[in-house]
Amino acid sequence: MARLLLLGPAREAAGLGHDEIDAISVAEVLQEAVRRYGTAFEEVLRVSQIWINGEPDEGQTSVGPHDQIAVLPPISGGCC
Repeated sequence: MARLLLLGPAREAAGLGHDEIDAISVAEVLQEAVRRYGTAFEEVLRVSQIWINGEPDEGQTSVGPHDQIAVLPPISGGCC
């Protein structure tokens, strides 16, 4: 199972910070996450970057039990 790490708004939409999902690709992990967490999570996912093991990913990468997929929503903040 791959580990899914959820940050910021993705964490809020899912109601948890991480999960374990059994899948063979990043795309399948994300599909299962949408099924589990619903439309609010899906909306955040649309504007988020996806990384696997610290590298950007487009969803086609195979995953295994030692892989971590991170959902990185955009961060808003102020500037001085």
